[in-house]
Amino acid sequence: MSIRLRLTAWYTGILAVTLLVFCASIYGIVRHNIFSEVKKKIIEQANPTLASLNITSIQGFDLTPDMNQRIRLEDAQIFWQTHSYISGLTQVSNGLKNRAMEFPVPEAEEMGSNPKAHFENVKVGGNQYSVLLVPITATTDSGKSSVIGLVELAANTASENRIMDQLWHVLLFGSIITILVASTFGLFLARTSMKPIGKVIKAADQIQTGNDLSVRIDYDGPQDEIGQLIGTVNRMLSRTETFYNELDDAYAAQRRFVSDASHELRTPLTTIRGNVDLLKKVWTQEDEGRSKLNPADMHLMSVEAISDIADEASRMSRLVNDMLSLARADAGQTIEKTAVEMEPLVTDVIRRAQFLPRKAEWLQGDLSALEDAVVEGDRDYLQQMLFIFIENAFKYTPSGKVIIDTLRNDGQLGIRIEDTGIGMERSEVEHIFDRFYRADQSRGVTPGTGLGLSIGKWIIDEHRGSVEVFTRKGEGTTFLIWLPATFNAAA
Repeated sequence: MSIRLRLTAWYTGILAVTLLVFCASIYGIVRHNIFSEVKKKIIEQANPTLASLNITSIQGFDLTPDMNQRIRLEDAQIFWQTHSYISGLTQVSNGLKNRAMEFPVPEAEEMGSNPKAHFENVKVGGNQYSVLLVPITATTDSGKSSVIGLVELAANTASENRIMDQLWHVLLFGSIITILVASTFGLFLARTSMKPIGKVIKAADQIQTGNDLSVRIDYDGPQDEIGQLIGTVNRMLSRTETFYNELDDAYAAQRRFVSDASHELRTPLTTIRGNVDLLKKVWTQEDEGRSKLNPADMHLMSVEAISDIADEASRMSRLVNDMLSLARADAGQTIEKTAVEMEPLVTDVIRRAQFLPRKAEWLQGDLSALEDAVVEGDRDYLQQMLFIFIENAFKYTPSGKVIIDTLRNDGQLGIRIEDTGIGMERSEVEHIFDRFYRADQSRGVTPGTGLGLSIGKWIIDEHRGSVEVFTRKGEGTTFLIWLPATFNAAA
């Protein structure tokens, strides 16, 4: 059973129970009030009737109200009937005579067990009567009280019973109609209220059966529980879409990484395998019956092959080390940091950089910003980062110069590495820190794996720094590395 049907059933059941209690209460209150008025009218005539009894015979106890009381009883539409348990004589009012009716008379013993006046409902001649039975008692010679007579005053309650029957039918049919109408409107309201939930289900089905995570639930109603639920679902879908896109980008990057790594590893492996096959053929040609090269040629060819193998093995080693560094970065490896004085570190890097392979002139600019500068970081990683950017400048500056200088700005130490090399297009700047990325004009021409700048960017990020790139094709590139630093730390 759906939620809307269960809600409707619950609402209908609660309404039915409420109406039942309400109708029973109304019916009971009205019935009590109506019959209380009838009984009150009878009781008002009871004492005057008893006071006006005409006892015509002491022996027979012929009980008869006087004429005035009989008239008052007739005006009040109250029937009367008296009975003497001594003589057995029963007298009735004219109304009862005209209708040829008598009220039943209980036995004296029965009245003796209940000598108090009380009401009984009696049905005579097809009509209901409310009868007040008032026993008449006398004290015998032995001092005991006994019932010697009975006065019965009655009022016809046919009209009251008809009113109660009509009220019962009105309450019954009114309740049924109310329940039917309430159930219909309740089902309508339940469907209307649950309609946004249907949109949530539909959106979830679309996401389940397809790849469109941009689906959102349209809702322009009040911000009640349903509105809050839809808002929460929309925000959850938005976060899911963002996470999925990030995961998809990461997966695409991983595939690109694997593809590029395979491509980069294939070249040195092919070279190594080719040289190994060449050496194998040269060294085994005598066994195969072919003419053997002279020792000088064989030595020269072997040295060249082994040199190629060593170069490619060294290249593979650098590539594997770079990939290992990036893998550690992806695994969330953090750098253990200590206070590093930047002046001796940068000075040592500048000195050692002049021995790197290069064609450009290596120049030192203003380094006064390094004075008393301390950075929270790792000395080895900071040196590696600087060498990466310096080597990158040397690789892409076939002629000209590479300059390093420093500057300060609001608690930041800036290290600027500027070259007059080939530069790059502005559209390429956003990709230079991607793994295995190299500008198209340099791919296959300039040696390298395309991982250096990615590692350098990771080291900068781990030190809570940033890097700015300024470039123009054919004019050169400038990298400005910013690191948070403390100056005059000793003071």
